Parts: sequence; structure tokens; C-alpha cells
Amino acid sequence: MNNYTEEITKIEAIEIVSSDPAAIELPEKIKIFLDGKYSYRGVQWENIDLDELKAKGELVVKGKLSEINYPEPLVEKRADPYIYKHSDGYYYFTGSYPDYDRIVLRRAKNISDLKNAEEYVLWEKYDQGEMSKHIWAPEIHYINGKWYIYFAAGKKDDVWAIRPYVLECQDENPLTGEWIEKGEINIEFESFSLDATTFKHQGKRYLIWAQKVADNTISNLYIAEMENPWTIKSQHLLSEPEYDWEVIGFDVNEGPAVIKRNGEIFVTFSASETGAPYCMGLLSADQNSNLLDRSSWTKSKKPVLKTSEVTSLYGPGHNSFTKSEDGVTDLLVYHARPYKEIKGNPLYDPNRHGRIQEIFWQENGKPYFAYPGLKINDRIEVEAKIKLKK
Repeated sequence: MNNYTEEITKIEAIEIVSSDPAAIELPEKIKIFLDGKYSYRGVQWENIDLDELKAKGELVVKGKLSEINYPEPLVEKRADPYIYKHSDGYYYFTGSYPDYDRIVLRRAKNISDLKNAEEYVLWEKYDQGEMSKHIWAPEIHYINGKWYIYFAAGKKDDVWAIRPYVLECQDENPLTGEWIEKGEINIEFESFSLDATTFKHQGKRYLIWAQKVADNTISNLYIAEMENPWTIKSQHLLSEPEYDWEVIGFDVNEGPAVIKRNGEIFVTFSASETGAPYCMGLLSADQNSNLLDRSSWTKSKKPVLKTSEVTSLYGPGHNSFTKSEDGVTDLLVYHARPYKEIKGNPLYDPNRHGRIQEIFWQENGKPYFAYPGLKINDRIEVEAKIKLKK
């Protein structure tokens, strides 16, 4: 259990001047700071005492920050955790099942309730042939009124022939609906390939995935525009391992996830072998640039999230993004182990637990993830100063 907690260093000052007391509206969110980095939190304000405000001409209203306090870990033994908040108010959670033999899904109205939510088996591996081994890293998306799951799978007689596949469900409830195989994504060359994710930007849908191109490299990242949710157009190289933190054990770029903020598109990705060296890097591009052009993207020179001895969380990575229940706070979903030493192949150690924590933002607009296990002391009062204009 992580007991390491950071203190908020500054809170946005709220001052409202109005000539009409009845028209005063307090902000639904407020900026909090952590050593110059900021996040947004929802606020539950006290009622405004209009009589006192009219009598005194000014008033201080107290409020409480919305708390970001989720179970730790959120879901045990679920590597590659993915959370999607749908328009029905539910958070949908999936991730790699420890036996790598099925795709499971759970949902809840509150993130904390995902921990003990009932889990449904949507699809199971075949006994032989395609999709019969290593069912990895499912993601759930809702595209054009249908549900889609992207996942990777190998073959029993060729276990590392990993390829990306897609499932589709047209029913309203993906937990109980019928899932149909749309087949393998048409990547342009046959090799080890996994961790496909999709996003829409400026009217176009894109796919980003990891794929092996050389004997000494486990995977690069590629990007392509999509014709439909299971078919790509031409693929383009996005990133390849180049820094020392990307090539520990194996040369790896994998596990891409997309978040758009502050006029930029950010792609987090995971690097190095899946034990304690596993870490996250960041790619960024201007939102108006050509996303298929590698020169549009800038890679972080250092990892943006890595093992923390202080919080005893090791090998953080393969993340996704979501929002707090009030829709205000950006959240990072990722996996990490609670110990450093692993017996045997770390890929088959089941204790990569799904975790979640707050994202802060830097003044340059880029995300700040701090360290795995970040917690904020948010049980504090905030205030807004209201003045009547004469």
C-alpha cells in the first residue's frame, strides 16, 4: 500500500465581481498546483447567502475539492488496463487476463466500483489455429454506434505469431451482446504485432500499433489512417527505440495511448522489457500537423513514468486515459507490480495490477505523470470571494 502523499502547493484564486447577486455562478472546477504543474478538480460549493452578500457587499464562500481517491490497486492481475467512459454513464474496464486465454469486461458507474464489479467473458481463444494463444491487451471502443474490441493473439503452433484482431458488437449492452470476429487488421507486412489503439481526429480515424521489423528489435510504433474500424490504409513509421531507457532487455516501443489537450496530440508508449525497467515515454504533435509524417512528432528524451522505489511500484506502463466521475480531472490508467524481483519470465508473472492516478499538466501544455502511486492530499477547503459592484 502506498502511503506517500503530496501536498497541493497552490490553489487558483476565485474572485467574482457582479452587480446582480442572482446572476452569480461559482465555477464548477478549480485549478490546483503541484510545484508549478496543474490539474483541475471539481468543487462542491456551499450555498451563497444572498441576504448577507447584499448587506455586506462582499462574501467568502467555502467549497470542497472533489476527491480523487481510488482503490490501490484498482483491479488486481489485469495488465494493460483500459478504461472507457461511455455516454450511458458507465465506466468499462478490460485488460489482459492472466491466463492470456480470454477477453473479459466489467463496468460500473463509479471508478472505485470497478474493483469488485462482475466480470463477463466476451470471447475465448480457439483450441488451435489463429487466435489460439497469447490473447493480449484488449481495448474497447465505441465507433459509429457499434462496440469494437482491439486485441492481439498468437497461434498455438506458432505462439509468437502475434497479430492484431478486431471484434464487433452491435448490441446496446456490450457485456451481454453478441460479439462477431471482424478478423485480422490488414497491416502491410507479416511480423509480431500487437497493442493496437484507435482515435479520431479532425474527421479522420487513425490506428497506432506496435510491430517488429528487425531481429534485434521487438517492436516499433506505426500509425495509419483507417478506412473502417478494422481496415487501415497505408502504414507509416511513428517511433522506434533509440534511447537507453527504451532498449533495456529488449528494444521496445509498444502500448500506445492517445490523449488530446492544449492544442497537441500526445501518445504515451511503453519501452524496454516488462520487468522493473518497463517505463513510459511520450510523443507529441501539433493538432494541425500531418499525423502520418514522423517529423510532426517529438519524442521525450527521458521516460515520463518509471519505477519508483519510494512507492514500491515497479515497471509502470501500458496505460490508457479516462476522466473523473464529474468529467473534470484527467486520469492515468496503467499497470505496475508491487515488487522488483521476478522469478522466471516477467511476461508470465500475473501481478501487474491495474492502477489509476491523477494527471497534472505543465505550463508548456505537456502532461506530467510524476511517479507511479502519486496521491494528493485533497481533503482541503477552497474559497471564492464575491463582491457586489455598486
